[in-house]
This record gives sequence, structure tokens and C-alpha cells, in this order.
Amino acid sequence: MERVDVEGLRIAYERAGSGPPVALVHGFVGDGLSTWGDQIEALSPEFTVLAWDAPGAGGSSGPPPGFRAGEYADCLVAFLRALGFVHAHLVGLSFGGIVTLAVAERHPEVPRSLGLLGAYAGWRGSLPHQEVDARLAQCLELSELPAEDFARAMVPSMFSANAGAAAVAGFATSVRRLDPAGFRTMARASAESDLRHVLPGISVPTLLVYGDQDVRAPLYVAEALRSAIPAARLVVLPGVGHVSCVEAPGAVNRALGTFLRSLETDHGD
Repeated sequence: MERVDVEGLRIAYERAGSGPPVALVHGFVGDGLSTWGDQIEALSPEFTVLAWDAPGAGGSSGPPPGFRAGEYADCLVAFLRALGFVHAHLVGLSFGGIVTLAVAERHPEVPRSLGLLGAYAGWRGSLPHQEVDARLAQCLELSELPAEDFARAMVPSMFSANAGAAAVAGFATSVRRLDPAGFRTMARASAESDLRHVLPGISVPTLLVYGDQDVRAPLYVAEALRSAIPAARLVVLPGVGHVSCVEAPGAVNRALGTFLRSLETDHGD
């Protein structure tokens, strides 16, 4: 793990490989390595792979309480610039997808492409409002639990019934390390975001990857994004839940690798 100072925050991250940069942005539980370990290994022979711990997660500093999707997006861009990257392929899971869409809105020159896994146009932009309110209330309540109880309550919704026990257990270990205040900030950022207006203006190639057993970002969320984002491509993974990159790493690696290689072949570095 490496660390860099970004606008007053200490950001921890994993870095591997060389070549065109790919930034991997995790969801509101877990951290960079626990979420993207398989993708770091699979992509690093051809790409410079960067997996940050978002402010409030993993080894990074906690964010100010007022941090929302826009501030996370600005921080991600500042993180990339601190490492010397002006442009990057951005791949976001769940809340990380919200952050990447916010980057596309606020810093449209940065993304070379978007990969959205189990992502939303913000909870308020993708889910019924009553569900958004209930989900946020549940997250805030669960954040007050001891770490073991929090993980026991949260992790099952992240995977399908088909997920391997070892993969679930490994991810659960990182969930137990979650900072409650950081989780609450990310949950509020998810709940308050509505980025539907951003989708029609996305001009970079976009890959959507969703599990058909995802109970957190069901396929109707994926279909709405595919309909709204010009030329977006949707890959549906049968029998897979929300954290597809952990549950079905081989399938996700193939989808991301094929997508990213095709862009570099077509357009060069």
C-alpha cells in the first residue's frame, strides 16, 4: 500500500503495472484491495492500475462530514493528478460508480472511458424515493452496530446465494474494518445524488456490468443507464450479485480486459 497527500487528506492506494492508467473506485463498504484485488492482478500486465481507498475507507483519512459525490469526484481527480495522470479509464463499483459519473460531470476531460459495475446514477437518480429514504435510514442505523454485527447485517446483500464462501469471507473481513463515520458520509452522498442529467452527455465509451442476482442495483437500474448513456454496452452476469468483481472475478476481468484493450487498440495510448 502507498499513500499520497491530496488536498489535506491522506489517501492510501494500491498501484501495479505500467501502461495506460486505470483507476478502480470501490463501493461504500470495503476498500481498494479487498474489492479489486483480482482486477489489479489481471489488468496490471497491460495497464497502470490504481485502486484508491476513498476518504473514510481503508487506510485513507476520513472526509469532512459535508463530503458528497462532487467532493469525492474532485478528490479522485486531485488524487490522479498528484500521481501525474491527467486522463484515466475510470471503473467504479456501486458508490464508486456514482463518483465516476460525478467526475464525468465536473471534470469531463479526465475519463478516457467509464466502467460501471452495479452502479447508480445516485440512489435518488436510480431508485424509488421511498426506497432511498429507507435504505439511508437502515445504513445510518447499522453504522452504530459493533463491527461484527455490522458486517453480518450488510455483507449478505452484497452477494448472491451462489457466491463462494472464501470470497465472501475475505470481503467481510474488510467490511469489519470500516470507519462508521466514513460509511455514513458515503451513504449520505449516495442517497442525495441524482445524476440522471449527466448520462445523455457522456461521450466516452462506457461499459456496464451487472449481476442478474443483484438486489442492491437490480437490472432495471442497469437498463435505465444503458438507455440514457449514448452507445453504452451492458454485460449481464448470470447468477451473480452486487460485488461482481469479488464474486465473479474471472467474468469481470474478461469483460473489463476486452473493453479496455479494444479502446487502446482503436485509439492508441
